[in-house]
Amino acid sequence: MPKFVNRNGQWVDKATGEPMLTEEQRAAPVALPMFIPDIPAYESPIDGRLITSRSERREDLKRNNCIDARDFPSATGGKIRNPKVAAKYGMKVSEEFR
Repeated sequence: MPKFVNRNGQWVDKATGEPMLTEEQRAAPVALPMFIPDIPAYESPIDGRLITSRSERREDLKRNNCIDARDFPSATGGKIRNPKVAAKYGMKVSEEFR
């Protein structure tokens, strides 16, 4: 198994001097794991039970025959039609609403 050392700011094989990564590999984006923290605990507005995790939230919604508001489709299909809102968030009004 090769041993790598840092020479002139680059990791190379100690025996051969070959770089550990090719230029193409060094230019590629680094894949990192995504971490999403759990939700803070809250009292269910439906039945008052304490909800401490996303799985408990899903179960609470299912148990009470409710759905997440984020699952509703946008009335405008994600298009901006209010000029004041567009200006506030640095967006443009969709062409069909001008």
